[in-house]
Amino acid sequence: MVETLRNLFAIADLRNRVLFTLGLLAIYRVGIFIPTPGVNPAALEVLAQQTQNSMLGLYNMFTGGALARVTIFALGVMPYISSSIILQLLTVVWPYLERLSKEGELGRRKITQYTRYLTLALAAVQSLGIAIWLERNTDIPGGLPLVYDPGWGFRLGCMLTLTTGTMFIMWLGEQITERGIGNGMSLIIFAGIVVGLPHAAIATFDQMRTGQMSLLVIALLVVLMVLVIAAIIYVERGHRRIAVQYAKRVVGRRQYGGSSTHIPLKVNTGGVIPVIFASSILTFPGTFAGMVQAGGWADAFVRQIQYGMPLYNLLYVTLIIFFAYFYTAIIFNPDDVAENMRKYGGFIPGIRPGKRTAEYIDTILARITLVGAVYLALVAILPEFLLTGFRVAPIPLIGEQLDALLPRFVTEGLNVQFFFGGTSLLIVVGVAMDTVNQVESQLIMRHYDGFMKKTRIRGRRG
Repeated sequence: MVETLRNLFAIADLRNRVLFTLGLLAIYRVGIFIPTPGVNPAALEVLAQQTQNSMLGLYNMFTGGALARVTIFALGVMPYISSSIILQLLTVVWPYLERLSKEGELGRRKITQYTRYLTLALAAVQSLGIAIWLERNTDIPGGLPLVYDPGWGFRLGCMLTLTTGTMFIMWLGEQITERGIGNGMSLIIFAGIVVGLPHAAIATFDQMRTGQMSLLVIALLVVLMVLVIAAIIYVERGHRRIAVQYAKRVVGRRQYGGSSTHIPLKVNTGGVIPVIFASSILTFPGTFAGMVQAGGWADAFVRQIQYGMPLYNLLYVTLIIFFAYFYTAIIFNPDDVAENMRKYGGFIPGIRPGKRTAEYIDTILARITLVGAVYLALVAILPEFLLTGFRVAPIPLIGEQLDALLPRFVTEGLNVQFFFGGTSLLIVVGVAMDTVNQVESQLIMRHYDGFMKKTRIRGRRG
């Protein structure tokens, strides 16, 4: 690890990419603390304490605390992610977008442009929903108003501020992806979660110091977190190898092929994308519910899909499994793999080239994707069950001691579940592993280029 860091900063291009990424993330963090005009910060602080364990608290974690403060970056990257989901879904059912996706770089640029336009529209709608919700939320303890001067002036100003902030974040993410290290949008979400970890750790130890949380409860939380991290690393590195044999070919006087290799199929091909997509989708009902009158079926439905409710858990798991399959189908096409193998004389032992090979690869991919999707759902939802709603009967070996401990563990662990729970750890560990892999790939490429350059110089001298 130390050697990798030394090599990273020894290469000028990689060093500039890392510093560029860190600089843009620093700009993003500065924007987190710039408030939206017309909003009362004191009332927002009281409201944030009331809703820290709701769906608003989870969404606030993704934005790095910007939503609770209603700053200029309150919407975060969720409108962009939602737009990407909609465009990818439309690519499957709309022939025009399907043609664009197959036109190479030019088609991808066109789809990216449509994604930006849709992001602008979604950000405007969500910001209007937040403005109306702030105006209607008047039951703050102490009678503090959330909005100083409610009305269409505040609504339009809030829409302009939050929408502009979202478009700026989108630009930052694109710049990081193009000129920095790693995926820009994922790193922005990663940064929003990581900055809250020290505060959560300090708050947890303060609760232990004051007697609000016992040492045994903290030990259970740490063990749970370590087990989740170990499971994430184990599955993310897991893959299924499909043996491929290449026939011998004679081109001119040279013989090619005759070697054996394998196709590595990752257990979790989609990475953390399905979890981010599912979380983004579940924020829509709350946004639109804030734009309608209180009461009625809308409020009843929103209450049922709040964080921790059974319907929310069911929808969350279903969406994660759906997006795991959907995203895998987008980024990996068995037909293209089978066709490329056929062109170069490759075949899977015991399987006919062409259609049968594609069906074989697709069958294996569907099976391991199911394992990856179930793993994602368990990691995302299991800590919530353990901390908020799961009740375990007394174990005979421990008896009443464990039975008395579990209710305290449930209530005390609630305050830190968003930071030490499965969703946050899954995103943090997954994005960190992807970024490290990209850094190692860049180092290998630079070392290879350097080796080839030295070889060419020696050849000229010879």
